[in-house]
Amino acid sequence: MLSKNTKLYSLVLVIADFIILLAAFTIAYLIRVRIDNRPLVNPVFGFDYIVMALTIIPFWIGVFASLGLYSSSIYNRRLAEWGRIAIGSLIGILVVIGWEYITSKIFFPARLAALYALIASFALVLIGRELLRAFRSLAFRYGYGISRVLIIGNSPATADIAESLATTNKSGYAVVAMATPKKYVPYRKGIIHYNEVDPALRNIEAQRIDTIIQTDLEGYGDTNEKILSAAQLNHIRYNFIPGQPEFYTGKNTIDIFLGYPMISVSQTPLIGWGEIAKRIFDLVVVILFAPIWLPVFGLIALLQKIFNPGKVIFSHTRLTKHGKPFPMYKFRSMIPKYSGKDDIEVFKSMGRQDLVEEFKREFKVAKDPRISPFGNFLRKSSLDELPQLFNILRGELSLVGPRPLRPHEVAAKYTQKRGAMLHEVRGGLTGLWQVSGRSNITEEQRIELELYYVQNWSFWLDIKIMFKTVKVVLLGDGAR
Repeated sequence: MLSKNTKLYSLVLVIADFIILLAAFTIAYLIRVRIDNRPLVNPVFGFDYIVMALTIIPFWIGVFASLGLYSSSIYNRRLAEWGRIAIGSLIGILVVIGWEYITSKIFFPARLAALYALIASFALVLIGRELLRAFRSLAFRYGYGISRVLIIGNSPATADIAESLATTNKSGYAVVAMATPKKYVPYRKGIIHYNEVDPALRNIEAQRIDTIIQTDLEGYGDTNEKILSAAQLNHIRYNFIPGQPEFYTGKNTIDIFLGYPMISVSQTPLIGWGEIAKRIFDLVVVILFAPIWLPVFGLIALLQKIFNPGKVIFSHTRLTKHGKPFPMYKFRSMIPKYSGKDDIEVFKSMGRQDLVEEFKREFKVAKDPRISPFGNFLRKSSLDELPQLFNILRGELSLVGPRPLRPHEVAAKYTQKRGAMLHEVRGGLTGLWQVSGRSNITEEQRIELELYYVQNWSFWLDIKIMFKTVKVVLLGDGAR
């Protein structure tokens, strides 16, 4: 959804990046030529250097554009923007080096100048973006660049969107009017409420509306055409946000079928080449880091034999892609006499009816008396899950994905639709729920996070989750 200042802001970013990159090249040149007194490999005059920089910077801007750095979907997400600035800066330097090779022209007076330019470009562009973000937020706060919105709809999504836009100072949107049942209107002064759509459309010009957001198509009949026509006649933006997002999330393609536009809906973008690339990535990472995790695996196996004698590895049935069962491996954490036995029967034999009820409700217990002291350490450190790297090599799991579910858990807690959606992809060693609170979040929150992952998968999301996993494991957040 684009606000009216999006194109202007993108243009400002392009201009700012151009100036910043020129400054970065200049700083790199001055440091190496003026401050560093060592002999230069290739003496380059300052004027020639600047002329060549002005020639190259547009290509660098093109690299940034190809990475989406001038798209609101990226620059409105700080971490995604930072990551792409880093990648864009690295690719930009490689472009310069390639340009030198192809044209046989010397650009950098010394090799260190390229490193200085890389560091300066990343740091200055990042700082520039943060300053512009702060300036834009300040402008929004004082009412500059705000899109005046009319929301039309008759679903819970209508209320959610209105509430979010009405309470977010950084959104760049102001909800001016709503054509919806009164119960969906947030308590905010100044929001004009209409019970019918027609009077809302008649007052578009008087209320200086420049954006219409419609949240559902059902129940309006010919009114849908009126809403779109009103947007066209007043030359304002029209946005449709479905009240049933499962029909539009995931990977959607638009084609022509018998002369009509046809939307094909897949519940996850992780199909085709994306699935193949993710599988290759899993194998490369696991094999590449084998010299690190294999010795740890061997050490834990040895300690297991000393402190918790019995079977080293425990496996139990979980479900992965398309609901296929597989044996998921873990280091055994239970006392041997309890391992592999029915959970509820063991708790009953202990006389712990409270644990029976807790297990029936949560499918786990917070303070499990069956866990050995060494097993408790393995669970707290998440090292008990290390054997699942073999599941990844076997193609049963992925590094990142939804938590693999137990068959009886699916039957008890998941609707048919939700269970099917989660099984669109392989389960994961780690996932969005693990880095968002793990055992500290509710079951419903976990399910929503995992559904979000399935429907919004990207390599950027996987990489972000993997980095956050390292932090969560080191701190032991939410593990039990």
